[in-house]
Amino acid sequence: MRLNMRLRSTIDFLLYDWLQAESLSQRPRFADHSRDTFDAVMDTCERIAREKYAPFNRTVDTQEPQFDGEKVILPQCTYEAREAYAESGMLSAAQDYEMGGMQLPYTVEAAANCFFAAASISIGSNMLTSGNANAIMAHGSELQKKVFAANEFNGRWAGTMALSEPQAGSSLSDIATRAEPDGADFESEALGPRYRLKGNKMWISSGDHELTENIVHLVLAKIPGADGKTVPGVKGISLFIVPKKLVDAEGRLTGERNDVALAGLNHKLGWRGTTNTLLNFGEGKYPVRGASGAIGYLVGKPGEGLKCMFHMMNEARISIGTAATMLGMAGYHASLEYAQSRPQGRPIGSGGKDASKPQSRIIEHADVKRMLLTQKAYCEGALALNLFCARLVDEQHTGSEQEAADARLLLEVLTPVAKSWPSEFCLEANSLAIQIHGGYGYTRDFPVEQYWRDNRLNMIHEGTHGIQAMDLLGRKVVMEGGKGLQLLAARINATIQKALQHEKLTCHANQLARALAEVGATTKAAWATGNPQEALANAVPYMQAFGHVVLAWIWLDVALAVLRIDGDLAIAAHRGSMAAQRYFFHYELPRIGAWLQVVKARDMTCANLEEEAF
Repeated sequence: MRLNMRLRSTIDFLLYDWLQAESLSQRPRFADHSRDTFDAVMDTCERIAREKYAPFNRTVDTQEPQFDGEKVILPQCTYEAREAYAESGMLSAAQDYEMGGMQLPYTVEAAANCFFAAASISIGSNMLTSGNANAIMAHGSELQKKVFAANEFNGRWAGTMALSEPQAGSSLSDIATRAEPDGADFESEALGPRYRLKGNKMWISSGDHELTENIVHLVLAKIPGADGKTVPGVKGISLFIVPKKLVDAEGRLTGERNDVALAGLNHKLGWRGTTNTLLNFGEGKYPVRGASGAIGYLVGKPGEGLKCMFHMMNEARISIGTAATMLGMAGYHASLEYAQSRPQGRPIGSGGKDASKPQSRIIEHADVKRMLLTQKAYCEGALALNLFCARLVDEQHTGSEQEAADARLLLEVLTPVAKSWPSEFCLEANSLAIQIHGGYGYTRDFPVEQYWRDNRLNMIHEGTHGIQAMDLLGRKVVMEGGKGLQLLAARINATIQKALQHEKLTCHANQLARALAEVGATTKAAWATGNPQEALANAVPYMQAFGHVVLAWIWLDVALAVLRIDGDLAIAAHRGSMAAQRYFFHYELPRIGAWLQVVKARDMTCANLEEEAF
């Protein structure tokens, strides 16, 4: 496998011509940067991805992690890729100089990380370490930041998040892991109030390995009251730092192993190069200081664990959306290359039955062009959405007070879409890539079957499709009196007004205006009775339609950027972008009617069917 050269030009266009990322260097935080430094970061990441990731994507798929009873064994290429990534400084790219960071705009960091996701998402699981450290930076004490976050940013240690449990899954209110104060003087511990944790965690990505000298687990657990009982529901959940190996207040390993034991590995459909684990906390395999229980340090206040963890979860959700996008993009580029070289059949209407005439390349067939254009519209549109969300992060941290407030609200509304829309439709892109390859597509002679397997996990990663849909319709579009949805609608309407000034886009601008109005009316209709069961019975169709409207907006805005710099469409890549935009409006946006109809009618066909009828 190799990294496709088209990817860089696509990212550059979206980053500089559409999002105007170079203008961020005018802000005080990014004053040391310029287009030159941004490009240098992109060059470095593209090179590492090409040399250390892409050649080994198949290797890590076939040589899965193994557990010998004491440690996890991974192929050597994983160590070398991780070391190269850590040495590049990308783990702390957006952090302050004082934390060893580059103070790079998050928009540029997100764009640069796309190369690793496209080259081998299975190797490139560093997002958890950065997310873990960012959560500690947001909610941890100063010493926790210095000891744990700093050593994750510099690459010495890795990080995870441990939420799910075998009996609870996504139902975090039902977790059973307990955390009890470690002695009468537990609050005097320098690294934070010290607790002993006991419980089991499941589906922990990168939960155990030998890639780094230590692993920092962020663990959700419940603190029992004086009666020995825990508070039911999510209000009783707290967050703890639980290192695999114990450390002192200077960040030095003490030589003691914490009571965190690897119980086994999950062997998955995809992402096989990333260890996925079942961890036992406090089972007594590694007793610490004469007592049972894994030592953990409270992060933030008791009972606010979910609030703290959501900082990491939301970041991870956007990262999963990017992962899904880049897997779709990798499949698109592979199938495009195949279609350009594979001869089969003859053109319709030009002697197609004359076997004496030379065969056509399959890219000359209309249906193959349709499948390629579908992939392009899905994947490049999703990439634009991902980078737009990254730009909102920069607005939230460095914009004016009003810009920051608007960015926060827009991110709240767009996060479930940015995670789930690429996870569904870039997976469909991977399926089309297999279809273009024909029978070869489902063999391991070509990479597209692996892209599909890897991508199938993303509809489940970091909250399933159904959970994201209920979050969108049940919370995000109605919170603060619908203020976030109104703000998004205002942004979309601003794009519509600009597009109405261009003859090439007038029809599509009016089409988007009608679609936006339909989403607004459907949102009100869904909640007309105030009954959550009725409103949320068709949350997934709502999210599909909502996502399509958002992507239509993104494509219309991208089209405006194309026309601004190349009004006569003399550049082939720009003609391709305009064709993808037209495709989305002609083939995709009309689909929202069927999705929204069942939401608007509060159709209970699925919800009311009794179990026996299945």
